[in-house]
Amino acid sequence: MPPHRTWLTLAATALLATTGTALPARAAGGAAGTGSAAEAGPALAVDLSAPTHPISPYVYGMNFTEEALAKEVRLPVRRWGGNATTRYNFRLDTPNRAADWYFENIAGDNADPAALPDGSETDRFVDQDKRTGTDSVITLPLIGWAPKERAKACGFSVEKYGPQQSTDQWAPDCGNGVRPDGTNITGNDPHDTSVEVGPEYVTDWMAHLRGRYGDASHGGVRFYNLDNEPDIWHSTHRDVHPAGASYDEMRDKTYAIAAAVKAADAKAQTLGPVGWGWSSITLSGSDQQRCSIEGCWSNPPDQAAHGGVPFGEWYLQQMRAYEQAHGVRILDYYDNHWYPQAGVFGGDPSDPGDAAKQALRLRQTRTLWDRAYTDESWIGQPVYLIPRMKDMVARNYPGTKVAVTEYNFGALGSLNGALAQADVLGIFGREGADLATLWSPPTSAEPGAYAFRMFLNYDGQGGRFGDTSVLSTSEDQGRLAVYGARRGADGALTLVVVNKTGSDLTSPLTVKGGAPGTSAQVYRYSGADLTAIARAADLPLTTTATSATASTTFPANSITTLVVPDSVPPTAPAGLKAGRPTAHAVTLTWSAARDNVAVKGYQLSRQAPGEPVRTQDLTATRAVVTDLAPGRRYTFWVRARDLAGNLGPKSQSVQVTTPPR
Repeated sequence: MPPHRTWLTLAATALLATTGTALPARAAGGAAGTGSAAEAGPALAVDLSAPTHPISPYVYGMNFTEEALAKEVRLPVRRWGGNATTRYNFRLDTPNRAADWYFENIAGDNADPAALPDGSETDRFVDQDKRTGTDSVITLPLIGWAPKERAKACGFSVEKYGPQQSTDQWAPDCGNGVRPDGTNITGNDPHDTSVEVGPEYVTDWMAHLRGRYGDASHGGVRFYNLDNEPDIWHSTHRDVHPAGASYDEMRDKTYAIAAAVKAADAKAQTLGPVGWGWSSITLSGSDQQRCSIEGCWSNPPDQAAHGGVPFGEWYLQQMRAYEQAHGVRILDYYDNHWYPQAGVFGGDPSDPGDAAKQALRLRQTRTLWDRAYTDESWIGQPVYLIPRMKDMVARNYPGTKVAVTEYNFGALGSLNGALAQADVLGIFGREGADLATLWSPPTSAEPGAYAFRMFLNYDGQGGRFGDTSVLSTSEDQGRLAVYGARRGADGALTLVVVNKTGSDLTSPLTVKGGAPGTSAQVYRYSGADLTAIARAADLPLTTTATSATASTTFPANSITTLVVPDSVPPTAPAGLKAGRPTAHAVTLTWSAARDNVAVKGYQLSRQAPGEPVRTQDLTATRAVVTDLAPGRRYTFWVRARDLAGNLGPKSQSVQVTTPPR
């Protein structure tokens, strides 16, 4: 059956029978442990010898994050999006609120309208991002309409179009466009609220942004969304776009607007088609609208008219065709929103629901990756969203990245929601998503914010999860999920473990390929204290040359970040040799040292009789020393330094005597 979606509300069919994940033993936010002996948990394994891949920092993004939280976690990317951004006039600082609020133009709260477009909402949005070092995603209109003036106006005036089921209590002439008998008002005039806009409007807006912030390669806006959920314009913006957007309309409007973006800023990145969810992958807005009325789901007419090719696949093919014809890539990210349809999103974010709903929420994260998980909603089939999108790209437009610029698994004001959010962040990194921004983010104090902290600031000092994903597996990912990564800055191994059950779980951990150190720092978020991340005692590792093992208990309903700092120094460089010296210079060479992670550089030392030791840092295995004194004897040696700063043993020394003048 088709989805019915309104602002921050998803309606789904009945929940199906539940399987897999153990139910939480209590409501989220309870005590950290059960008070009874820990259960035997699934074995965890990390293989450092297996293939790796980079984790994009942009998977840790949000929409409209508060500045304090963005600054604290050094938020990588923040999106200005949603229904109201589809029709926003940057010159007037005025959006149309669409179906979210009676199709009204409501002017932005602006201290100096005479200065517009300077100081608009989007300017202030980017200003915040500049202060926090965050990249911005700005939504541009494909719909072809923007508010005509700052004065309030509404798409369905009661005076003009007659009585309606609901009206704005503060502006009673503005209705919801539905007659008392339940039928939609049709034939209204879009010019009641809006004026036509097109590529020239986008060009002007981007010129304004470039003038304030520079272009994308010089600190300006890096990302542009190609509208917001255009496949449901016929619902959210039906006062100006009552007909569902077709295959051809989406292609043509994307060509026009995305080409304008690239012409205005060649390094800017575009994201499209920004569909609302599951149906967006296969169906155009035209088919979604028509089949919701006619029941034509088995043979959608717009899809049939395009060779039976699902919309997302066809869209990618058309973007590839544009590049082949014009030599310009106008689509950088294939973007599709994701809201789980089994009833776990929506409502009070502090209320995770009963035990069954909490367990369902934690299972629903499998829709992002698990080809064997049948979605427990009207979808009724495996979704595996990230692999599916990557497969679509590989078939139809290789080189395109994948993005999810809106998602939410609900209850971010609860521990259960935080567990789901941490699971999602781990999945995005493991599965190779390229950009993701949480819709309706938590406040700094809510549990959902701690899910981000466990990846972006687990120690309150900027400690971050690694940036290179390593193979990490659990015997039962539904009970105890594990995600692993190496950190490029210092070579540390980082793991995030999510206990999704209501029981303490004691599990063995094996690291194949040799851990970088002999102990793991332990940081934990749980119901023991929903206001802080606790630093627990370090976890000793039993290490050999090829592996490391440990056993530890993960409290019920908890998120644990394990950090294994690199404590193993590099080997001593071999083969230190000196060339024939001159009165003031000598060339030294040596063989590269080895390290369990990576050698960062070398410390070359020298000493002459009666003088202190002098050192210099190098990155190469060759040095030309040019400040020697004539007729002096020097002793040289070299040590290797790794990414963590560990300094290895000295090489064999070599003596050099410079000739007199």
